[in-house]
Amino acid sequence: MVSIKTVAVLGGTGNLGPSIVHQLLSAGFTVTGLTRVSSTNSTPIYPDSVTVHKVDFASFDSLKSAFDGQDAVVSFVGSPGVPAQKLAVDAAIAAGVKRFIPSEFGVNTRKVRDWPMGKILKGKVEVVDYLIEKEGEIEWTGLSTGLFFDWGLEKHGLSTINLKDKTSAVVDSGNEKFQVSTLAQVGRAVVKILQHPEETKNRYLVTSSFQVSQNEIIEAVEELTGEKYPVANREKADDLQKAGEEKLAVGDYRAFIDFLRAYNNKDGAGNAVSEEESANGLIGLEYEDLKESVKEWLVKAGVVS
Repeated sequence: MVSIKTVAVLGGTGNLGPSIVHQLLSAGFTVTGLTRVSSTNSTPIYPDSVTVHKVDFASFDSLKSAFDGQDAVVSFVGSPGVPAQKLAVDAAIAAGVKRFIPSEFGVNTRKVRDWPMGKILKGKVEVVDYLIEKEGEIEWTGLSTGLFFDWGLEKHGLSTINLKDKTSAVVDSGNEKFQVSTLAQVGRAVVKILQHPEETKNRYLVTSSFQVSQNEIIEAVEELTGEKYPVANREKADDLQKAGEEKLAVGDYRAFIDFLRAYNNKDGAGNAVSEEESANGLIGLEYEDLKESVKEWLVKAGVVS
């Protein structure tokens, strides 16, 4: 049976990486952080317990050297670095790495690969396809976790809540449920995958904190604050989809946001994760509570105590 103890992290310094690194360390994994040789960031970006190597992400030899002695590689590279993961896969194979987790974590790219949104996610789709080709040389696990719930609330109210104006916004009826995960939950999912190597071998998994609708988010905010957040803006998913297609036609990849909102919020879209689809049970990942997650955001924002 494969045993995973050492983990190399690619691109673990963005929005998601620190949460995953924290969860890996808390679970007892030995973590090595890989940063680009071109990085000029002088601020410490990893805890002291993490060994950090500067690596040329475009160099097979540099990557292979960094992967030597690692049981697993977890990639969190952003969009510009996604295609280069194929080289990282080759280097991981040469270094004897057992498991590669590519940079996925959001929407299920297996599901949308042939949709307009899939054109924007082509790089991610191709990396998973490449890992499938390499089965027998290296094991892999893909992971879709949906929208980053707490991050999205902090950045833009998840396109639903405006704390300043005390208003809300919905797409269509606002009743369609969609897949979300807190950043910590994504980290816990990665940990569980590495702790269950046989069950998760060569599979694309879907996990979440919970499934939620925009109206449920509004209701939770209203209940916790004791104030009303009336709907001030109501958009149609079909209009968002059309706007996305028009942007994509001229090479404007901001279309992704329009596509994503239509994908999640269109009445009848059916893209919430069913219990049958969910891998939470497979890897022993507990669900989180919507109200508690919203309350944490409101406390952090200074709206409730």
